[in-house]
Amino acid sequence: MLAIKKTGGETVGTGDYWNFANGERVHFSAKGVLPGRADETYHMVPPAVVLVAGPVLGLVYAVFLPFIGIAMLLSLAAHKLFGGLLQSTYRGAAFSWKPSEAYLAGKKGRSRRTISKKEEEKKE
Repeated sequence: MLAIKKTGGETVGTGDYWNFANGERVHFSAKGVLPGRADETYHMVPPAVVLVAGPVLGLVYAVFLPFIGIAMLLSLAAHKLFGGLLQSTYRGAAFSWKPSEAYLAGKKGRSRRTISKKEEEKKE
Protein backbone atom coordinates (compact mmCIF):
# COMPACT_ATOMS: atom_id res chain seq x y z
CA MET A 1 0.00 0.00 0.00
CA LEU A 2 1.22 3.48 -0.88
CA ALA A 3 1.72 5.67 2.20
CA ILE A 4 0.68 9.22 1.39
CA LYS A 5 1.19 10.68 4.89
CA LYS A 6 4.74 11.79 5.67
CA THR A 7 6.32 13.85 8.47
CA GLY A 8 8.82 16.68 8.41
CA GLY A 9 12.46 15.59 8.21
CA GLU A 10 11.55 12.32 6.46
CA THR A 11 13.31 11.29 3.24
CA VAL A 12 10.81 11.02 0.39
CA GLY A 13 10.80 10.23 -3.31
CA THR A 14 9.67 12.34 -6.25
CA GLY A 15 6.31 14.09 -6.18
CA ASP A 16 4.32 16.91 -4.64
CA TYR A 17 3.87 17.05 -0.87
CA TRP A 18 1.32 19.36 0.77
CA ASN A 19 1.19 20.59 4.35
CA PHE A 20 -2.52 21.25 4.90
CA ALA A 21 -1.89 23.09 8.19
CA ASN A 22 -0.09 26.02 6.57
CA GLY A 23 -0.77 25.42 2.86
CA GLU A 24 2.87 24.83 1.96
CA ARG A 25 3.56 22.73 -1.13
CA VAL A 26 6.94 21.11 -1.71
CA HIS A 27 7.90 19.58 -5.05
CA PHE A 28 10.72 17.04 -5.37
CA SER A 29 12.03 15.98 -8.78
CA ALA A 30 14.46 13.58 -7.07
CA LYS A 31 14.71 12.10 -3.58
CA GLY A 32 14.81 14.70 -0.83
CA VAL A 33 14.08 15.53 2.79
CA LEU A 34 10.83 17.22 3.77
CA PRO A 35 11.30 20.54 5.58
CA GLY A 36 10.02 21.17 9.09
CA ARG A 37 9.87 19.38 12.42
CA ALA A 38 8.70 15.84 13.05
CA ASP A 39 5.27 17.01 14.23
CA GLU A 40 4.48 18.62 10.85
CA THR A 41 2.53 16.39 8.48
CA TYR A 42 2.78 16.34 4.69
CA HIS A 43 0.51 14.47 2.31
CA MET A 44 1.60 13.20 -1.08
CA VAL A 45 -1.12 14.44 -3.41
CA PRO A 46 -0.84 14.10 -7.18
CA PRO A 47 -1.72 17.27 -9.14
CA ALA A 48 -4.58 15.44 -10.91
CA VAL A 49 -6.30 14.88 -7.54
CA VAL A 50 -6.00 18.59 -6.72
CA LEU A 51 -7.47 19.53 -10.11
CA VAL A 52 -10.45 17.24 -9.55
CA ALA A 53 -10.94 18.18 -5.87
CA GLY A 54 -11.09 21.93 -6.56
CA PRO A 55 -14.32 21.96 -8.59
CA VAL A 56 -15.92 19.30 -6.37
CA LEU A 57 -15.29 21.36 -3.22
CA GLY A 58 -16.58 24.46 -5.03
CA LEU A 59 -19.76 22.59 -5.93
CA VAL A 60 -20.27 21.46 -2.33
CA TYR A 61 -19.82 25.06 -1.17
CA ALA A 62 -22.28 26.37 -3.78
CA VAL A 63 -24.88 23.74 -2.86
CA PHE A 64 -24.76 24.39 0.91
CA LEU A 65 -24.47 28.20 0.74
CA PRO A 66 -28.24 28.80 0.50
CA PHE A 67 -28.84 26.57 3.53
CA ILE A 68 -26.26 28.54 5.50
CA GLY A 69 -28.02 31.79 4.53
CA ILE A 70 -31.43 30.44 5.54
CA ALA A 71 -30.06 29.28 8.89
CA MET A 72 -28.55 32.71 9.52
CA LEU A 73 -31.82 34.47 8.70
CA LEU A 74 -33.82 32.17 10.99
CA SER A 75 -31.33 32.73 13.79
CA LEU A 76 -31.53 36.51 13.36
CA ALA A 77 -35.34 36.47 13.27
CA ALA A 78 -35.55 34.31 16.41
CA HIS A 79 -33.13 36.61 18.20
CA LYS A 80 -35.13 39.69 17.23
CA LEU A 81 -38.50 38.14 18.15
CA PHE A 82 -37.62 36.25 21.30
CA GLY A 83 -34.37 37.88 22.46
CA GLY A 84 -36.06 40.43 24.73
CA LEU A 85 -38.30 37.78 26.25
CA LEU A 86 -35.39 35.49 26.99
CA GLN A 87 -33.34 38.33 28.43
CA SER A 88 -36.12 39.47 30.76
CA THR A 89 -36.74 35.86 31.83
CA TYR A 90 -33.07 35.46 32.60
CA ARG A 91 -32.99 38.69 34.62
CA GLY A 92 -36.00 37.58 36.63
CA ALA A 93 -34.66 34.10 37.31
CA ALA A 94 -31.00 34.93 37.89
CA PHE A 95 -29.65 35.91 41.27
CA SER A 96 -28.17 39.36 41.63
CA TRP A 97 -25.63 38.08 44.14
CA LYS A 98 -22.17 37.43 42.76
CA PRO A 99 -19.91 35.26 44.92
CA SER A 100 -16.77 37.10 43.83
CA GLU A 101 -18.04 40.44 45.19
CA ALA A 102 -18.08 41.36 48.87
CA TYR A 103 -20.79 44.07 49.06
CA LEU A 104 -19.18 45.53 52.19
CA ALA A 105 -20.32 49.03 51.22
CA GLY A 106 -23.80 47.89 50.23
CA LYS A 107 -25.27 47.41 46.78
CA LYS A 108 -24.97 50.00 44.05
CA GLY A 109 -28.72 50.69 43.82
CA ARG A 110 -28.99 52.20 47.32
CA SER A 111 -27.80 55.70 48.08
CA ARG A 112 -26.88 57.23 51.43
CA ARG A 113 -29.66 59.77 51.16
CA THR A 114 -32.37 57.08 51.07
CA ILE A 115 -30.70 55.17 53.89
CA SER A 116 -30.54 58.25 56.10
CA LYS A 117 -34.22 59.11 55.41
CA LYS A 118 -35.26 55.60 56.41
CA GLU A 119 -33.21 55.80 59.60
CA GLU A 120 -34.80 59.16 60.46
CA GLU A 121 -38.27 57.73 59.95
CA LYS A 122 -37.46 54.80 62.23
CA LYS A 123 -36.21 57.14 64.98
CA GLU A 124 -39.40 59.19 64.94
